[in-house]
Amino acid sequence: MNESTKQQLMEKNERLIHMVIERARRDFPEDIAIIGLTGSMSTGDFHEMSDLDLIIINNTDRAWEISDCFILDDVGYDIYCTPWDTRIQAQASLESPGVSSLTELKILYHASTQDLEKFNAFRQKALDALASPIGADCLERAKKWIDIAKQEYSAAMLADDIGSVRHASAGVIYNLVNALVSMNNTCIKRGIKRYLEEIRSYRFIPDNLESLYMSVIEAKTIEEIRDASLNILRSVTRLHNEMCDNFIVKPTPTFDNLKGTYEELWCNCRNKIINSVDTNDTSYAFLAALGAQEYLDEMTAVKGTPKFDLMQYFDASDLQVMKEKFLQVMDEYHKEYVKVGRKVESFATFEQLYAQFMG
Repeated sequence: MNESTKQQLMEKNERLIHMVIERARRDFPEDIAIIGLTGSMSTGDFHEMSDLDLIIINNTDRAWEISDCFILDDVGYDIYCTPWDTRIQAQASLESPGVSSLTELKILYHASTQDLEKFNAFRQKALDALASPIGADCLERAKKWIDIAKQEYSAAMLADDIGSVRHASAGVIYNLVNALVSMNNTCIKRGIKRYLEEIRSYRFIPDNLESLYMSVIEAKTIEEIRDASLNILRSVTRLHNEMCDNFIVKPTPTFDNLKGTYEELWCNCRNKIINSVDTNDTSYAFLAALGAQEYLDEMTAVKGTPKFDLMQYFDASDLQVMKEKFLQVMDEYHKEYVKVGRKVESFATFEQLYAQFMG
């Protein structure tokens, strides 16, 4: 872009900014709190057809009346509002991909000192979160994005036409980018044309990230798209699991945190599995095994008990094996009670239970 074209673009944008601020002051003095500049015009990474990205934070629903969408000199413009309690709150908590439009926003107008202070409080909250070390918080945010990417991959597997499959694969990429952003506890500072450029500079990324990323985009057939989507999804998921192992302090079983957990496993799972196997009810046994596995996984995650893989032993043609393995798991879980000095709450008579419960 030559200097003359650039100057014309800057002058047009200045006129547009003044127009929006003038309207805000005249018609929405108490409804619009903040107007700021974000996007390529803020970072300087723009071209002659770039639009103007304004963040208009509204105090009231009436402010939405300023919203407009129009074309000027072959460039489309979208004037819209950003509510405090949804987008700004989500950005401040790093739950939204648009965090940089909060942290890097260039303030052009504020209705009051109170509005500016409110904005700065949200911005500082985001900056403080970004300054914190990598740990459970950012990895939990990443997991949410990975879970959405898994849903998109499922959509790619279920769709029959290439357009739908490709659309779902784009969802896989988009959400995995957000996952990597969270895993590195940072935010995207530039637009979508710089996504790959930004994320490949991060500290924690999968090996061959660029190849994995581009293989999804360059895939030509439905099977190629699905395979490429699965490869990058597996790679990011594997990295996330490794980071969780390295950065999250795992809980350990204690006398207090194990209280009632063995008894609950007995109550909710033991008799279901025994009965379903003894009656050779494969559907019942399958779902009972699922319930037991989910409970055991939860205990591993929140109590620090050993990881037990019960489902590997399920075989509809030989349920007895799964029953025996489950009872072995019960014995192993009981050993965790023994290690921390806890006794199982078990009573031979009602009178014993009554005395204990009422004691």
